[in-house]
Amino acid sequence: MAQNHPKHEMRGVWIATVDNIDWPSSKGLDTGTQKKELTGMLDIAKQYNLNTVILQIRPAADAFYNSSLEPWSQWLTGEQGKAPEPYYDPLEFAIEECHSRGLDIHVWLNPYRAVFDTGMLTAPDHVTRRHPEWFLRYGRTVYFDPGLPQTRDYVAGVVSDVVRRYDIDAVHMDDYFYPYRIANVPFPDDSSFRTFSDLPENRRDDWRRNNVDLIIKQLHDSIKSIKPWLEFGISPFGVWRNRDRDPAGSATHAGQTNYDDLFADILKWQEEGWIDYVAPQLYWHIGMEAADYAVLADWWNQNTRGRQLYIGQAPYRIDRKASAKSWRSSGEIIRQIELNRTYANIAGNIFFSAKVLLRNPQRLNEKLLKNLYRFPALPPSNSGISAVMPDPPGNPVLLPQDGQIMLQWEKGKNTKYFVLYRHRKEKQNDSRGPQGIYCVTSSLSMTFPGNCRSKASKYSYSITSVSPTNTESKPVYFLK
Repeated sequence: MAQNHPKHEMRGVWIATVDNIDWPSSKGLDTGTQKKELTGMLDIAKQYNLNTVILQIRPAADAFYNSSLEPWSQWLTGEQGKAPEPYYDPLEFAIEECHSRGLDIHVWLNPYRAVFDTGMLTAPDHVTRRHPEWFLRYGRTVYFDPGLPQTRDYVAGVVSDVVRRYDIDAVHMDDYFYPYRIANVPFPDDSSFRTFSDLPENRRDDWRRNNVDLIIKQLHDSIKSIKPWLEFGISPFGVWRNRDRDPAGSATHAGQTNYDDLFADILKWQEEGWIDYVAPQLYWHIGMEAADYAVLADWWNQNTRGRQLYIGQAPYRIDRKASAKSWRSSGEIIRQIELNRTYANIAGNIFFSAKVLLRNPQRLNEKLLKNLYRFPALPPSNSGISAVMPDPPGNPVLLPQDGQIMLQWEKGKNTKYFVLYRHRKEKQNDSRGPQGIYCVTSSLSMTFPGNCRSKASKYSYSITSVSPTNTESKPVYFLK
């Protein structure tokens, strides 16, 4: 039971806002429609028995929250710099809605992308207009120059502002550091290389990697100085290095890699403790020649360097007309998660992305709930972060009321939500396993409809508190 249905497992979903991939479904929707779409996605996450949402709040030096540093996103209102009408703060709303459902929320920011497409209009106060000397154009995208100290300071300031003002559960960044290479087009960082490096030209790649190292460490230090318990996670491209370039790499033949092309030395960040979790995007099928999912899952399992490991899954590839036979049913995702659970260091999965789960390709929802996600699971605690202990819930009371059962309790210190257990009295010793979880909630009461006398005689109820570090308190029991 423990292996088939773990109680502690990351079950996450990305909600991408860049280019309206997931949410909002299009630019300029009214506030009511935006809220309805987002809560619909959160409800779907609960239907899948997921426990974490990774919401993109800064796709390109713009904001899905009230910021004094960057303008409102064009993908939110249709015009960069224009606030939602009627006004609301989308991040504040998302946090409230996630926590009310017992969902963690990780905020997803892109560090370097400043203008997604040069054909877009930027707001008059956009940072590219205030400090054009900080930026480089590559293809149709404008990037912060990673070689500039000003870039690191600015991005760290943006992240610190979010961490300080919002009740989030983690900071999350994706695979876009230095951009993916464009064939035969060099990245135009000659000026900063000449100014800030004393290395020879043939070591420019080492200088670039060090630039990214510096921003990752600065972000880690900034986050931890404000909220030491807050997680900082990275979701890199699925291949660190190919083995033909480095014996420590994976037996893959990826065209681009983190280390050699994006200049992201993930293993170093893990070893140094600059990140708390890593979630590589393994968006390929088991048996794929160039990048075999099974080979990569095993490689990452062996290369955690003491950090938490989740796997990014690709349900978006499921299509009955897919060119790769493996993706013509949702069984590929089931097989991948089953494989993940055989590894000691893989602590869960994150799905790309929310709109795909809404579509439920090839009955993925039903297969997950039947085979793997039958019971709820709690997000795992992180051994690299000092645990914050929550107070147990106070004064738990069971009250018959109008033919129903009402449970009430009080909130103690260091509590972000509660886990309510319901179990048959003869199985009380098993009450804190995943099969005993009735719900995860931030509410202070719960009502059960139906014949209260019958339910009260058959079941016992208990409740725990969960802290910001996903540490669970001892249970307290409801007494009549």
